[in-house]
Amino acid sequence: MPSAWRLKALGLALWALAQASNAAAPTAPWGHIPIHRDAFANRFAAEVWLADMSQRLSVLVPGRRFRVRLLEDVRYAALREGLRPRVVLAVIEVESAFNPYAISPRGALGLMQVMPFWTKRLGQPGANLFRIRTNLRMGCHILRHYLNRHRGDLFTALAAYNGSNGLPYYPDRVYRVFHARWFHQ
Repeated sequence: MPSAWRLKALGLALWALAQASNAAAPTAPWGHIPIHRDAFANRFAAEVWLADMSQRLSVLVPGRRFRVRLLEDVRYAALREGLRPRVVLAVIEVESAFNPYAISPRGALGLMQVMPFWTKRLGQPGANLFRIRTNLRMGCHILRHYLNRHRGDLFTALAAYNGSNGLPYYPDRVYRVFHARWFHQ
């Protein structure tokens, strides 16, 4: 089994490769993904939301096509679980800074930093957590699980999602990022 530093180095190398080839192949983590019909009331609402969020995300994610596809998938996965997409965007920014190949020191993977044991718990052992759609689906499902468990208390659910039960540092960071970048203006 590879050591943690080798996994981290591999993750950083994959991230650098994806960033370097962003202009040549902006769809590396996906195939072609159209705007999800379930995510928006109509095409105009989709374009307005995507333009606004893409502008906000441009500081963190340089490739426009990649950014738009990421936003489409975030919105779809969030709405599927009954979550606010802007909250999910704040969680992703805090967890991985939008690096789809992020690996935490504890072994959490991908955009939403999903721990590998969740793949078995969610009935998909061997699922690739570096696939953006898989990671978003599982991360949103896990966040919904904690919201249900804590009766809709987002602060406590965020602490449980991060594993910092009872400590406010993680939920506070998500709230700060949410209000600084993702809050509706």
